[in-house]
Amino acid sequence: MLSLAILVIVLAVLMLVRMPVAFAMGIAGTAGLAIQIGTRPALAVLERVFIDTTASFILVAIPLFILMAELLTAGQVTRRAILACQAWVGHVRGGLAVATVGASVLLAALIGSSTASTAAMATSAYPEMRRHKYNDRLATAVVSVGGTLAVVVPPSIVLVVYGVLTETSIGKLFIAGIVPGLMTALGISTVIKIVSHTTDYAPRGEPFRLGHALRASRHVVPMVLLIVAVIGVIYGGIASPSEAAAFGVMGALVLGLAQRSLRLASLAPSVSTAVRATVMIVTIIACSHIFANYLSFTRVTQDLLSAIEGSGLPAYAILSMMVLVLLVMGMFMDQLAILSLAMPLAFPAAMALDFDPVWFGIVVTKTVEIGLITPPLGLNAYVAAGQSGVRLGEVFRGLTPFIIMELVVLTLLIAFPQITLWLPGLMLGRG
Repeated sequence: MLSLAILVIVLAVLMLVRMPVAFAMGIAGTAGLAIQIGTRPALAVLERVFIDTTASFILVAIPLFILMAELLTAGQVTRRAILACQAWVGHVRGGLAVATVGASVLLAALIGSSTASTAAMATSAYPEMRRHKYNDRLATAVVSVGGTLAVVVPPSIVLVVYGVLTETSIGKLFIAGIVPGLMTALGISTVIKIVSHTTDYAPRGEPFRLGHALRASRHVVPMVLLIVAVIGVIYGGIASPSEAAAFGVMGALVLGLAQRSLRLASLAPSVSTAVRATVMIVTIIACSHIFANYLSFTRVTQDLLSAIEGSGLPAYAILSMMVLVLLVMGMFMDQLAILSLAMPLAFPAAMALDFDPVWFGIVVTKTVEIGLITPPLGLNAYVAAGQSGVRLGEVFRGLTPFIIMELVVLTLLIAFPQITLWLPGLMLGRG
């Protein structure tokens, strides 16, 4: 246990000096294995883990989903989505903020990263809301909380990583994320309407014009249909997630060329971004497995499970403690880093308590996303403040009712697992 304590300190120090979490975990895990079983066996474990990880077929879905997102976003999809949603609901009080939520749902399905989605909306939706005289608190809060949709709404890269780390069906995770994602979007919209009608933060927009709304939607509807088709073939058992991702890339390429929003000059950067992101994610997964191997050799996981079994605490009390820890981690870290650090211990504990792995995955991802908008160090709030120029304190004050709403949604997902599980339970075939 002394060696474990030393390595945890080493891991913390490496992360404090801003070493990427993947390398920090890899170094700590390899050093721990070397102490535990010797240098040569540790290097053999290192080699085996990297070969086994990179040879996993399901990882093919990661670069393909990222490439699909890059191809679709190359054509100014964020701005088009905002304008389309604004044309349909912008005429009501708070309508532009609700339109921003709708655009955030679409962007979540494309980008899959919470902080990246927040940054994109802060540079496109926030100026639009300011132009229509929205209060800074509401505008930046909507941008920040809208970014949280990116981790639950499928096809989410975070859910893919959770599925790979825990060997859980990625297809079922995608389908399980649909209802919680829509619940969150509905909750955000409800808070916007309440704030709009109780304060002067959100003025009424321009009158509704059907022709304008239809014209504004013509470039966005094909993208929405493509995303629905990608999720639909998974739900119907027609294709695996990797095959659906390949279909999505082909569809995105065809759409980009047909709409003339994709040029050959932007194709190379899209591929390059997908490759760089994939290398980063696969490295995180591999290094997480190295650290998990070390925990297995030291019997930390087994000792933790024994302690849980002997504690006599109710399962939901232990889950509440896990959720609290993940909320705190979410204030400081990216969601992929949290998964790689927490799942080697948290997932076996959850399985020992007989929790469903798909439901637990949605609860975990939802929890770490709430941490991204929670003071004092919610990363999404920092991104929104940095991109908009609004003081951080104002952003957090605007986020308060949305944080309460997020906690209510999380509580409902925990209390009623069937909210998450009924749709995956209807899946056919190859989920």
